[in-house]
Parts: sequence; C-alpha cells; structure tokens
Amino acid sequence: MLATLCFDFGNTRKKVAVFHDAELKEVIVVPDDSVEAIQSLINKFNPKKSILSSVIDHNPAMEDLLKSATKFHKLSHLTKVSFTTPVGKPESIGADRLALTAAAVHYYPDKNNLVIGLGTCITYNFINKYHEFIGGAISPGLEMRLKALNYYTAKLPLVKAESNIPLIGYDTNSNILTGAVMGMAKEIDGFIEAYREKYRNFNVLLTGGDIVYLASHLKNKIFADPDLIFKGLYAISEVNNP
Repeated sequence: MLATLCFDFGNTRKKVAVFHDAELKEVIVVPDDSVEAIQSLINKFNPKKSILSSVIDHNPAMEDLLKSATKFHKLSHLTKVSFTTPVGKPESIGADRLALTAAAVHYYPDKNNLVIGLGTCITYNFINKYHEFIGGAISPGLEMRLKALNYYTAKLPLVKAESNIPLIGYDTNSNILTGAVMGMAKEIDGFIEAYREKYRNFNVLLTGGDIVYLASHLKNKIFADPDLIFKGLYAISEVNNP
C-alpha cells in the first residue's frame, strides 16, 4: 500500500493524517515540528508522499527532511488545485482554506458548497458549482472567545468549552458558555440563512475540532466531518505529487 502523510499545522495544534492509498487510517497529534519527531513518523509509516498545510512559522528543517525521504509538496497559492480563486489576492488565502475548498470540490463537484471550519478562527468558505472559490468570512473561534472574555475583564474566569449547555445560564460559568457556544451557533445559522437567500441550494460542510460543541446547537442541515481538511490535503497531494 502507498502511504501518504498529510500534515496540518494550525494555530492551536499540529496534526498529521496517515493515508494508505486513498483511505484515511489515523490522525495523530504531532508533539512538535522537530526533525526527530518527523523522522519518527517516517520510520513508522514509511510514506512515499507527503504534503504540508501550515499557517504558522514551522521549523524549515522538517521540509528538508520530508523532501529527502518522500515526494513532498508544501501547500501555497502556487499549488495546482481543482478550482479557481477569483479573489483580489490569491496569495493571501490561507493554506487551511485551500485544503477545505479542495475537499468540497472533490466530494461534491456539482454543488455550491459552504465549508465552515471551526478552529482557532471560524472560516466561512464558499465555492460555487463552477468550482470558483468566491471567498467568505473569518471570525473568532470558540477558544478565542472564551479567552477574550477572561483577558479583557477583571473578574470573568477562563472556562473550559462544553457542549451540554443551558439556554439560560444560571451562574457565571454557564452564562459565559451559553453566550460563547450559542452565540457561535446563531452566527453560523445566520450566515447559512444569508447565503441561502442568495444562492438557494448548496451544501453546508462543517469541520474542525469544535464540531463536538457546535453541531448539536445548529438548526440547519449540515454534513459534519472533522477530517475534511485532511481529505482535501490528500486530494491536492495526488494532483501535485502524481
């Protein structure tokens, strides 16, 4: 079997997905971006290909290692993709958004797609049925909202995210959680309704680590897939690492 390592380095976590041919086998949290950590993955999985999506300043030596051991591709605005990016500055599009867009086009090629990524930030990414990435929006993610309430006030505590929250908070912690989680849910539903008024029929794809907190509070029909970014990276790798 042909193994491919798909690295996703975000603002909060560094992860790698292991594919055998086109099948996703496992997702691993990478402890750091040291040469030793990457070499350990290479030794364990013996990959033939690798791809990196990074929105942080990662260790450049890991790229050199992946280039020497695999057919390596680093995701950027120069990457070959299955869609066009008719936006003002294509080089400004984040690598994570490119991967999510690629996944939407790959799995739902004949549909308008709104891909919502729930990470450090919430990203709204709209791709029409002509495979044009139109753009979208960026807003604070759940952890950022919770930290901001603590940081910018004198007495509000830093609370941990939960999905089981009341509609009406009964103490400080539950008030914060209800405000943050339900606020995000209403924001997302509001964006979906606004897009629906303009485009009528489209898929809504929800992905990212905060799905567990948000999915049950959304009223709109969605396709939830926490591994969508990795599937997009694999699809991009197959185009750029034939």
